[in-house]
Amino acid sequence: MTQPFTVAFDPIAFRLGPLQIHWYGLMYLGGFLGAWLLAEYRRRRGRLPVTRDALGDLAFYVMMGVIIGGRIWYMLFYADIHWIWQDPLAIFRVWDGGMSFHGGLLGVLTAGLWWSRRNHMHFFDTVDFVAPLVPIGLGLGRLGNFINGELWGKPGTVPWAMLFPNARSADVDWAATHPQWQAALAQFGGLPRHPSQLYEMLLEGVVMFSVLFLVSLKPRPRYLVSGLFALMYGCFRFGVEFVRVPDPQLGYLAWGWLTMGQIQSLPLIVIGVVLLVMSRNAPTLRLYNVAMPTKE
Repeated sequence: MTQPFTVAFDPIAFRLGPLQIHWYGLMYLGGFLGAWLLAEYRRRRGRLPVTRDALGDLAFYVMMGVIIGGRIWYMLFYADIHWIWQDPLAIFRVWDGGMSFHGGLLGVLTAGLWWSRRNHMHFFDTVDFVAPLVPIGLGLGRLGNFINGELWGKPGTVPWAMLFPNARSADVDWAATHPQWQAALAQFGGLPRHPSQLYEMLLEGVVMFSVLFLVSLKPRPRYLVSGLFALMYGCFRFGVEFVRVPDPQLGYLAWGWLTMGQIQSLPLIVIGVVLLVMSRNAPTLRLYNVAMPTKE
């Protein structure tokens, strides 16, 4: 095997005096900015009959839903549960890392429900509008994970397998129980691993965005875009988990392969199928002739 690429990027993009700007934070910012620009573009072309101010409210609620929902879900299902009585303030330290997509999604849905009721919109018209925006943040977030050298995949022999210096301890432990990998550990100083972050970036970011954006360009039945989003994300995440190392504090939950990410993705697959079935008898959502103006 030839020398694999080593993922050893500086997680700090640049410094402003004592302030350190991390790549991961920039990816979050880029995700929100990209989603906003696309949302406003689509609003002006009649995809949602609301003012720009109302869309701004939706964007703010969604952003809060992502952060609050993602953080709470991570702390409840992925973090060491002892934080509840040992360090309860840890839930507020978002900068320490730890966010969950599934929790962020629930936060977004809650925000969308609140906004839809205030603006007299059908909830799933809002969800269908928001769904094509989400893969922008998903893809950039996984790219941020890759730059940070975290959430790496299992050891593999594929030509694009990469070395993750942050996984050195895990490499040693793996080679100790899998003798066939000891030669690779000695040769490269680490084990070549699947870049599972890039797999998710391509599937959950590029592929999902392309499909959802193209489908939403034309008149389509209600629930269709939401159903495609739930089904695709659930399937993509469930599949990638087979080559992604599970969170060390959780490990495999059953049968030596089932992970928390897979368990939480199963409901999305079911919901996606149900929504697609519902879309067959749902009204067709057409473009509005004139987009709502900006409220003065």
